[in-house]
Amino acid sequence: MVQFRFRRWLCWCLAIVLSCSLLAGCSVNSGAGKTLRVATEPAFPPFEFQGKDGKLQGFSIDLIKAIAAAADFSVDFENIPFDGIIPALQAKTIDAAISSMTITQERSKTVAFSRPYFQAGLAIATRTDNQEIKSFDSLQNKKIAVQIGTTGAEKAKTVPGAQVRSFDSAPLALQELLNGNVDAVINDAPVTLYAINTGNLQGIKVIQQLLTEEFYGIATAKNSADLSLINQGLSKVLENGTYHKIYQKWFKSTPPVLPEKTPFANENKANINSFSLIWQSLPTLLTGVVVTLQLAFLSVVCGLVGGSLIGIMRLSAIKPVRWLARAYIDFFRGTPLLVQIFMIYFGLPAFCQELGFTWSLNRLVAGVIALSLNSAAYIAEIVRAGIQSIEIGQSEAARSLGLNSLQTMRYVIFPQAFRRMIPPLGNEFISLLKDTSLVAVIGFEELFRKGQLIVAENYRALEIYAAVAVIYLCLTLVSSQAISSLEIWMNPTKKSNSKI
Repeated sequence: MVQFRFRRWLCWCLAIVLSCSLLAGCSVNSGAGKTLRVATEPAFPPFEFQGKDGKLQGFSIDLIKAIAAAADFSVDFENIPFDGIIPALQAKTIDAAISSMTITQERSKTVAFSRPYFQAGLAIATRTDNQEIKSFDSLQNKKIAVQIGTTGAEKAKTVPGAQVRSFDSAPLALQELLNGNVDAVINDAPVTLYAINTGNLQGIKVIQQLLTEEFYGIATAKNSADLSLINQGLSKVLENGTYHKIYQKWFKSTPPVLPEKTPFANENKANINSFSLIWQSLPTLLTGVVVTLQLAFLSVVCGLVGGSLIGIMRLSAIKPVRWLARAYIDFFRGTPLLVQIFMIYFGLPAFCQELGFTWSLNRLVAGVIALSLNSAAYIAEIVRAGIQSIEIGQSEAARSLGLNSLQTMRYVIFPQAFRRMIPPLGNEFISLLKDTSLVAVIGFEELFRKGQLIVAENYRALEIYAAVAVIYLCLTLVSSQAISSLEIWMNPTKKSNSKI
């Protein structure tokens, strides 16, 4: 009996020791087999960018892979625009982000940062022929391009009288400078210098004066269990010399000493009522509504004129004219509107520079041209279908009364066809109204861009974008009602029925 009790006691001791060993092993290697979804925006060389083979590369990419190897976890990269990274972390659709994100007090209230992994700073970039801008103070009353949601954008706001244009990525801001549409760009110094040194940017210089001293950190959601795992791997990489090798690979210099602790580690964001936040943002959003309506009305008028002419050309008896109209329609309906906006605003000025002369477009003009050209292609098909829907007997009756082809089209065919075109033209206007949001990519501050700028400051994506969606909904509902009223007014049958 005593021997049986001793054996049972011995088994219990072995089980406890084995459990403790397993728990200890798990605590030491908590990342084993784990996969972290890591967000990055591959438009920030030499930190994050796509190589010629389409694969992600750069200093940050190499570093996070080394951290993953040191902490024994794997990485699944997700490409997300820079201004969408923090909202994605808040929503926990990603686990971490390494996208050259500066550790700031405001961001630290919303997300948690790892210990710093890079020391950087902001610098001013100008064209090489610009002799006026020599310091930060000389930026007063100048046009400045920045990347939305960055510390460069915040710094530009402090310049008295400056006109700040925000873009979705640093390359677009630098291209705006290259095209001569702005006087300067405030951006991270290593990125601009890398673009100049690799020959990707000609005619741009960096003023050798860092405006700030900043540190990049790997961002995670608040209270994330993955933060300690990332810090553990980063510390190992810094200690075993791997960080030094990666730094040497990309910057050909000795890395500076980085702090061990994260600045603003315990910051907490004050909770603001959602209704109060939307109410505070409403005046800014309404100013964007005015710009959206301006874009939509100008574009639909130009598109209606151009589309009507192209639609009539589609019905021409002259084959080359008919083929030309068909080619126009196929091109603008077959290519994305976003690509067309880029081609017109960024591509045409760059092409003109290659030809040896400088030419640029106003953002409003470029937006209206792109929207009008695209809309005209769809309106042309609406006009063609509307004209062909009129019975052939109408034309024959007009000719029997002595009307020529132009008079027949003007007085008989087109008035009847236009009534039939109103519903599809109304749909086209509503689509165009929503498509104005794409003009945000060239820094035009319409309704959607105003919402993006607000989110870049307070990181409250759900409330702000919900408010933007409701405003768009109101605009489309009012437009639909106005189009329905116009359809009734122009249709004698419906007009008489509505009075009964």
